[in-house]
Amino acid sequence: MTYKASPQFRIGHVHLKVSNLERSIAFYQDVIGLEVTQTYGDQAAFMSAGGYHHHIGLNTWDSRDGTTPPNGSTGLYHAAFLYPDRPSLGRAVANVQAHGVALSGFADHGVSEAVYFDDPDGNGIEMYHDRSPVDWPRNADGSLKMGNAPLNLQTLIAEGVA
Repeated sequence: MTYKASPQFRIGHVHLKVSNLERSIAFYQDVIGLEVTQTYGDQAAFMSAGGYHHHIGLNTWDSRDGTTPPNGSTGLYHAAFLYPDRPSLGRAVANVQAHGVALSGFADHGVSEAVYFDDPDGNGIEMYHDRSPVDWPRNADGSLKMGNAPLNLQTLIAEGVA
């Protein structure tokens, strides 16, 4: 029998190697809106939203002053930050743009709406909100029918700042 994870399974946090801890802390505070919950000197920081112990860890243990991995190499594609609803996502995206961060993409996946960009070390970030499962598009056999349709970014942002 094949092992299956519990339906309550969740990804608890992401831990990233960064080249400059102060710069990364500033990015995740100012652009993403996280708070520092703990630091280990000038080598690591743990950050969260809502008082959780940490949603993201940042460290320079093996990466201080390192370079961004080149295209074509393996590694993290992106870390995805889930927002509770569309207005929350719109507000978050407006903040990203207010900080001058270039977006690398945005799409309506049917099950979710998502916006993509990179942190200062080239780690991919996805900000998204899920639609209700009853609204997820399905194929005739009941399987998910995810897609990559255009997303009206200005409407998303306007809904968030209204």
